[in-house]
Amino acid sequence: MQNDELITSVNNELALELPVSSSIEQLKEQLTVHINNLINHDFEKLIYYLYRIDVHEEKIKHLLQQHEGENAAGIIAQLIIDRQIQKIKFRKEFQSPPADSDEEKW
Repeated sequence: MQNDELITSVNNELALELPVSSSIEQLKEQLTVHINNLINHDFEKLIYYLYRIDVHEEKIKHLLQQHEGENAAGIIAQLIIDRQIQKIKFRKEFQSPPADSDEEKW
């Protein structure tokens, strides 16, 4: 999987415009800043995004408890990245191969 595919996916899900040429580390840093801003100023929107992306609430709670005192936005950013990677891999795995000929199409 390429970083640009991941970043495009994150941009689409979170209505962001992060540079597609970023590394995974840069993506996490930028996403952490954005999530921290949402935590402080628009928590409801953060919850909406997490629901939309399908990051499980129990997983977030568990990790935040395990890593108490650490940057919550960084933990959530990593969960979002992990979930987007899962989705991309899943789509690729179950993508229909192109038909070999017109005769096989229904």
